Amino acid sequence: MFGVTILGNNSAIPTLDRYPTAQIVTCNDQLLLIDCGEGTQLQIAKYRIKRGKLRYIFISHLHGDHYFGLIGLLNTLNLMGRVDPLSIYAPPELEQIIQIQMECSGTALRYEINFVPLMPGYTGVILEDKDLSVSCFPTQHRISCFGFSVELRKKKRKLIPDQAKAYEVPAAYYGKLQEGADYLRKDGLLVKNDWVTIPPEKGKRYVYCADTIYDVNLLPYLQDADVIYHETTYLHELEGRAAERFHSTSVQAASLAAAAHAKRLLIGHFSSMYTELDPFLEQTRPIFPNTDIAEEGVTFLV
Repeated sequence: MFGVTILGNNSAIPTLDRYPTAQIVTCNDQLLLIDCGEGTQLQIAKYRIKRGKLRYIFISHLHGDHYFGLIGLLNTLNLMGRVDPLSIYAPPELEQIIQIQMECSGTALRYEINFVPLMPGYTGVILEDKDLSVSCFPTQHRISCFGFSVELRKKKRKLIPDQAKAYEVPAAYYGKLQEGADYLRKDGLLVKNDWVTIPPEKGKRYVYCADTIYDVNLLPYLQDADVIYHETTYLHELEGRAAERFHSTSVQAASLAAAAHAKRLLIGHFSSMYTELDPFLEQTRPIFPNTDIAEEGVTFLV
């Protein structure tokens, strides 16, 4: 399975029915948490996310609505007896913030935290694990901020059974063929892998575009993505306010998704000034029809 479950879709100030930003990305048997706003662990419990499968946490930037829920979650994992290591990818200052909070409360974690600092402006792969690959890229916000591209790759090549039989490759060797190996027959003929297999299907890609102004320089990272999440803090009539605060509007997010030829767009990070979210779809769908509200509790398949 490859999907994203929305835990929070609001911006700076929580409301009674919307939590700050947090998402769980499920990649087969691995869980990734992207951002951890206030109340994230309550949402994890509410939507029955299996905490024990959480292996990686990615924090886009150090505005509170994206990480104020982290220390509570880390402490809860400790109280529940976690012993497996946990990796956190975040701006470097967060490591000291965590250490100070733990020291002041006299807390010693039973599990190891592997902290990976994301230096300002860095672009590139930050995680490869089995068939999972995660890269980061800078977004344009008031402080150093990152987006994340999560790709679930299909590594095995597809076997052409008739061809394999024709070249007298034993069935016991088919697994190695799918892994890309050639086969040397007893008569000395080297059966090339591409004679009997075809490349694997293209992997699926989810791109999380964190807080940012409207920026066409993001297009290379969004290009042809299966699902994009892009912030839409404001409706388009507040375009000026969005620019002043380094945020984006509904129309701007939809325009980027269309220009990137994405397959689907999720929108979130709504200002707490809005009580109704349908107007966001009314502005985005004429530009990019396959747009959905990043509704809390909903899992969107990639």
